[in-house]
Amino acid sequence: MSTATTVTPTPSLGGGRPARFRLFRSELLKLSTTNTWWWFALGALAWTGIALAFNIWLAATALDDPAMFGTEGDYANPVYHAGNIYTSGQFLGLMFVMLIGIVMVASEYHHQTATTTYLTTPHRTTVILSKSVTAVLIAFVFWAITSAIAIGVGALFFAGRPEGLLLGDSEVQRTIWLNLAAYLVWAIFGIAIGTLITNLLAATITAALAYLIGTQLVSLAFMLLSMLLENETVLEFQVLVPSIASQVMTTGGEGVPGTPAWWVGALVLLAYTVVAGAIGVVINRKRDIS
Repeated sequence: MSTATTVTPTPSLGGGRPARFRLFRSELLKLSTTNTWWWFALGALAWTGIALAFNIWLAATALDDPAMFGTEGDYANPVYHAGNIYTSGQFLGLMFVMLIGIVMVASEYHHQTATTTYLTTPHRTTVILSKSVTAVLIAFVFWAITSAIAIGVGALFFAGRPEGLLLGDSEVQRTIWLNLAAYLVWAIFGIAIGTLITNLLAATITAALAYLIGTQLVSLAFMLLSMLLENETVLEFQVLVPSIASQVMTTGGEGVPGTPAWWVGALVLLAYTVVAGAIGVVINRKRDIS
């Protein structure tokens, strides 16, 4: 009489809700064991304070003396300044969540843990999705904390002014929620960039320089071009740059020269999100990790 031997396969995190949850928890653990995100968080908080102080000064100056910036357009509109103040810190905040997304992917190759990760979870799309969900969660936390600070301090500023808090205004509420959307989108951008450039140092430096310096150079180029053509409409094409699209989406409006409607920035960011996510998944599935 022969005895059959049952071989139990080695479990992997290839699919199923429990497996995906364990993978998500693993990503959170990896991130929590590094000090990088703490530095990014401190940077976001510091910049929020700086931006908040400047935006409050700008609002007080423009609203108390409208002639300084002109009596027409958004600079004389308290709703514009309310949205600007309540989303203070967005510019560098988006960069920091992007860098976190990059680190989550590129650090796997930097510390040579990518092979282990993909052997444990053969379905690479699942790995990227778990990293994206984790990055989005971190981006939400960044948005929640910086927004709480900006709205709290901004409310104190407007409480002593005749305009009131303006938190009940639909445009101000839209601006706050679209600011959240911008944070989530840039977290996904970071995942896509980390997948495209696996060298951690190269990815972070390239992305940061492109965001900081590239944005300014593009703005300068469009400004010079509009002056050369004597046509301010040219400035509206700046919205094709993701960082500028984020600003347009949250605080944009036809009142400021060269600024298209907010929904134009939203559509541009949506397009970038879809393309970046697709590129990240395709490249990751085809890359050799051996």
